[in-house]
Amino acid sequence: MSDTRRRVKVYTLNEDRQWEDRGTGHVSCSYVDTLKDTSLTVTAETDGSLLLESKINPNTAYQKQQDTLIVWSEAETYDLALSFQEKAGCDEIWEKICQVQGKDPSVEITQDPIDESEEERFEEIPETSHLVELPPCEMSRLEEIAELVTSVLSSPIRREKLALALMSTGYMKKLLQLFRVCEDSDHREELHHLYEIVRGVLFLNKATLFELMFSDDCIMDVVGCLEYDPALVQPKRHREFLTKTAKFKEVIPITDSDLRQKIHQTYRVQYIQDIILPTPSVFEENFLSTLTSFIFFNKVEIVSMLQEDEKFLTEVFAQLTDEATEENKRRELVNFFKEFCAFSQTLQPQNRDAFFKTLANLGILPALEIVMGMDDVQVKAAATDIFSYLVEFSPSMVREFVMQEPQQADDDVLLINVVIKQMICDSDPELGGAVQLMGLLRTLIDPENMLAPANKTEKGEFLSFFYKNCMHVLTAPLLAITTEESADLTEGSTKVNPVCPDNFQTAQLLALILELLTFCVEHHTYHIKIYIMNKDLLRRVLTLMNSKHTFLALCVLRFMRRIIGLKDEYYNRYIMRGNLFEPVINALLDNGSRYNLLNSAIIELFEFIRVEDIKSLIAHIVDNFYKALESIEYVQTFKGLKGRYDQEKDRQQSRGFSRYRRDGRSFEEDKDMWLNEDEEEEEEEEEDTEADLDKCKTDYGKYMENEKVKECQDKENQPKRTSTGSFKFTISHSSGAANSSKPPPSASSNSSKPATPTSSQTPRTGLVGLVDYPDDDEDEDEKEESDEEEQSPRKRPRLGL
Repeated sequence: MSDTRRRVKVYTLNEDRQWEDRGTGHVSCSYVDTLKDTSLTVTAETDGSLLLESKINPNTAYQKQQDTLIVWSEAETYDLALSFQEKAGCDEIWEKICQVQGKDPSVEITQDPIDESEEERFEEIPETSHLVELPPCEMSRLEEIAELVTSVLSSPIRREKLALALMSTGYMKKLLQLFRVCEDSDHREELHHLYEIVRGVLFLNKATLFELMFSDDCIMDVVGCLEYDPALVQPKRHREFLTKTAKFKEVIPITDSDLRQKIHQTYRVQYIQDIILPTPSVFEENFLSTLTSFIFFNKVEIVSMLQEDEKFLTEVFAQLTDEATEENKRRELVNFFKEFCAFSQTLQPQNRDAFFKTLANLGILPALEIVMGMDDVQVKAAATDIFSYLVEFSPSMVREFVMQEPQQADDDVLLINVVIKQMICDSDPELGGAVQLMGLLRTLIDPENMLAPANKTEKGEFLSFFYKNCMHVLTAPLLAITTEESADLTEGSTKVNPVCPDNFQTAQLLALILELLTFCVEHHTYHIKIYIMNKDLLRRVLTLMNSKHTFLALCVLRFMRRIIGLKDEYYNRYIMRGNLFEPVINALLDNGSRYNLLNSAIIELFEFIRVEDIKSLIAHIVDNFYKALESIEYVQTFKGLKGRYDQEKDRQQSRGFSRYRRDGRSFEEDKDMWLNEDEEEEEEEEEDTEADLDKCKTDYGKYMENEKVKECQDKENQPKRTSTGSFKFTISHSSGAANSSKPPPSASSNSSKPATPTSSQTPRTGLVGLVDYPDDDEDEDEKEESDEEEQSPRKRPRLGL
């Protein structure tokens, strides 16, 4: 049907007293055979399905609101509303409803709603007393009027009658005129009565009264009455704020006067609800439901009117991305879009889809790419909020946009890389913005929300794109900090690390990056595996186990635990050939006999290996570390590992074949065979890897050096961890050392210490701190314990020096 007069949206009121959009269609009022009566019928404009079929009951109270709304209740907890596109269509259907019920179409409500508890008493009331009798609108009667308004709030029928009386006699306008007289004469007691009257009238919860009270002629007088709260010594200055302080900024001139008036009205009514009116009590919580609906429908109308004005939005986008636009102007434009998107959250899914599709067609994503790369902190923060709305609405839309970018852009200006760099360079000491951006990145790379049925290639294509063009930007700080050059702080060295990995803010950033990488391990099995192997990423990450920041060590352990949790033999061989259990076992031995989360998390990792019977790792642990672990008897984990190892050894020997060969020469042969499987691929990646690493170190050092150098200098003379528990920042061997066929030199001649492995040995990496189980939150109370325990001497032997 092309008749726009009959075009409506159907709304229902949910349990939370919020209007839900049920769809858009065309309404008709006709006789329905199945219901044996005249009914309102709405058919969907998309597929012709039936959205609504409602019999016009002679006793149902229908209300016409704001010229384009018809609202009624079909049950005690089921309210309906029809929102018409045109006033003419609303008037036409309203006349038919009134005709069925035998009412005059000039009324705003067809029936007086009857409260069941008062129904019997209401039948005894004579017809002549249809309206409440109001006292004369005089200054001397204001106290009496206030008492009357307050007394009817407990009775739905009396509230209804009072509302009709106030409207039919023009009483409200007389009261507001009286307010001006009282204020000019400074009659404080009468002004207090007017406060009670206006507050009580708002609690009558009637849309027809709201339309009058919130009109341009009356709303400021309503605000004025609400300034004189008797509980306050001095009246508030709400009108002064609304007229002088709160300035309406038109980033682009709004030519539609109705739209401008609707924006002003909505802002002021929202101010009344949020700022002026006190928080409703339990008994008053439903008194303002119609006020909430009034604001809701206003916002829907504003968004719709702006959305349909493509000329206006096109001009906003043009100025937003124009380099010649002044910074203040651009800030206002971004804030406008932020509020615009916030308003859109009041829309229901169908309307919100149309809204964001309109923004996408106009170029919101290219505009954000430009704006988020600017230096203005406020602009970037507002742009981030807008980006979050878009990602929440449609991650696929954002992914599709970024995959099309490399055709005309290099990696540095890709939208996702702009987001990653903003996360890395967040100036907030608590990294609040970085946390928000990390959540958005996680949503974008989550395979669970990628469109498998409609587009089977999205997952593969986007992940390949991400790992090729974006992963090196995300891991830049991590790779820069964990190089041998940046972490080479040996005892007696005067060299100061310009990046300062033990800076609190940097540690927070690394923790966020590790959290995202842990997510990748769990959900991107193939792509992240190749990346970890090529970058020797786990070895680099494990060097952060000796950071003084406990939460960073937690993230390191979680990362390794996720890898081991996959029970992937490629990962297992990578861990064994790199001897990557050593930093974890050193941390356990450094922790001594203290019972804390670090202890529990490490033991849980080994307990998982025992319970899942991961044979290759069990053999590696027992062969290389059991002498250092056999004295730990407060748990049976390590004895259990030895038991598993012995059982498997006996079983293999009984078959005449030993799977677990502990001969060093044979073990090296196994490693060489595995390494040769992807030797060619590693050679191809080697040059790119080194280039990426140099770029990571250079870029990351630039933006961190200025902010961190002072703190690093302060830490230069800090005592380093020694064998008695003080701090020492060391680094594991590089992947090149691990892959070398030449064994490293002996770590120590001290015969009292357990012998260290002769292959892929790593220096000591110690940390005393607290660790939680995977996915658990860190207990803040443990921080004090951790600080105290750092001073406690190590009680167990440690692998390596």
